[in-house]
Amino acid sequence: MTKTAGRRHLRRILAVGLTAVTVGALTGAPAAAAPAAAAAAAPNFGTNVTIFDPSMPVAEIQAKLDAAHAQQVNAEMGTNRYAFLFKPGTYGTDAQPLQIKVGYYTEVSGLGASPNDVVINGKVEVYNRCLTENGTANCLALVNFWRTLSNLSIKVNGAGQDGCRAGANFWAVSQAVSLRRLNVDGNFTLMDYCTAGPQYASGGFIADSQFGNVTNGSQQQWLTRNSKVGAWSNAVWNQVFAGVEGAPDDSAFPNPPYTTLATTPLSREKPFLFVDAKGKYAVRVPSAHRDTSGVSWDEDLTKGRTIPLSDFFVAKPSDPEWLINAQLLLGKNLLFTPGVYNVDQTIHVLRPNQVVLGIGHATLTAVNGVTPIKVADVPGVIIAGVTIDAGAKESKNLLQVGNKNGLKISSPSNPTTLSDVYFRVGGPHIGKVDTALEINSDNVLIDHTWVWRGDHGVEGFTEGVNGDTQRWRTNTGRYGAVINGDNVTATGLFVEHFQKYNTVWNGEKGTTVLYQNELPYDPPTQADWMNGKTKGYAGYKVGDKVKNHSLYGAGVYVFNQNNPSIVTENGFEVPQRPGVKLHHIMTVNLSAGVINHVVNGVGEAADMTKVGAPVFITDYPAS
Repeated sequence: MTKTAGRRHLRRILAVGLTAVTVGALTGAPAAAAPAAAAAAAPNFGTNVTIFDPSMPVAEIQAKLDAAHAQQVNAEMGTNRYAFLFKPGTYGTDAQPLQIKVGYYTEVSGLGASPNDVVINGKVEVYNRCLTENGTANCLALVNFWRTLSNLSIKVNGAGQDGCRAGANFWAVSQAVSLRRLNVDGNFTLMDYCTAGPQYASGGFIADSQFGNVTNGSQQQWLTRNSKVGAWSNAVWNQVFAGVEGAPDDSAFPNPPYTTLATTPLSREKPFLFVDAKGKYAVRVPSAHRDTSGVSWDEDLTKGRTIPLSDFFVAKPSDPEWLINAQLLLGKNLLFTPGVYNVDQTIHVLRPNQVVLGIGHATLTAVNGVTPIKVADVPGVIIAGVTIDAGAKESKNLLQVGNKNGLKISSPSNPTTLSDVYFRVGGPHIGKVDTALEINSDNVLIDHTWVWRGDHGVEGFTEGVNGDTQRWRTNTGRYGAVINGDNVTATGLFVEHFQKYNTVWNGEKGTTVLYQNELPYDPPTQADWMNGKTKGYAGYKVGDKVKNHSLYGAGVYVFNQNNPSIVTENGFEVPQRPGVKLHHIMTVNLSAGVINHVVNGVGEAADMTKVGAPVFITDYPAS
């Protein structure tokens, strides 16, 4: 998406659009209905979306999916994006199961109104990648990022697989991978125990799903919210459950390190594409709820509203930003189809209740230092399923929600919501940003995000000390997430490797349920990692003026591989007030560097005598 001659037409479009905004922006008035013929037309999602029908032969579907996996299984820094969507019905048989393997930047989703409408008789899996000795050694899932599985049922069937693989559905993943709206009949494992070691994994996120037996295995941290589980095998560092029926008891923390909340303080399920009874495509937009547990779909349709696809502008990477902005101004919602969008003009979401939904890991890359998306101070906006990349010229932000001095028109019952929104600084190319995610609006829900300054990639650096030093100077990101709004809730906040504070929370009455952070790997010297006279920056900072804040289940990890002598004073830094409460927090040493204390000078050092052994604090301040 670049500047085009079409700009000359923008004035006329904006004139109409601004009138619509003046009348409807503060009321959330919907756009005019599209003509019936347009609503009935088959959607054109582009060549990177494949829609399967249950009448198609299993072998044909299997071949298509196998070819995509072969292309994407090692494409960590690639540019291809894919969505595989399944119309209602059953796929695979007991004798010929459909066994799907999911690679990078791939979404596999059902198109039913309920997860029970699409049944995969077989498996949907991710295995370890074995990175050395011709694919036979150093097998792990630590970089199995960027995949989506949602809105279907799996009847686990390992027919034809070897004995180790046959007994469970394997989902060995790490960050930026979501499991939503699943109904799994059979064993499910979050690690791949069928390869050579070390079999490490670092996920992850489950929401609105039902499972039987879940093997956590080597997963270092995981959030499961608003779900049902029959059994959960174990915990490593941070295993957090919020509103989960069957969740393990956490009274023995930290042995094991479970954190269990009976209900989720605030939740809203991610919007999903589906086909209605008449064969028309629509997007279901769930409503927000407080203090809930269990799945949203077991008794009836998930509560919320249905928007016909005709009320969406279906964007493709070739569409210019002026056209996208014009469609948003006219009241359309926005659906990004799979691909990489080079964004050199900010996309503005100005109207209440507008939905911006990406499928197939649609990726927006900042060009010439722009902020790819800005959301106005209005209630009910939803941004979901998009990845936002920094570009080679520094951007102030990658996503800005509200203005620091804005109107702050918001609604506690209808929060602006970010679901599966991922951020990347570096990796496939050099990236530069000041603050990746900035939230200034009140009443915002962050439901699963990974804000990542890349610790590895193909930016042209040589891996090792010299390359890491170059990355520190060139691949820059000062802050990961800065939360200035009040009453902001985060469920599944993953922020890693930024060069100052990874997360700064200045707003009042904030709540985080699971926080995961790795400090930057690559400061060249201690002098490069100083916060005034303090050694380093805490991984999670609550602003000095904040009076009320709650954090449940959090970890800060250190791995200063570029210079193992570097020291960080505290993993967490918060004001010492009765209303600021941290529950089940920890630091851990991954084999290089030191964190002297867990929080505010309290807690033992995570040093080289405790590699892989967390330092836990049950409550701060101590009760």
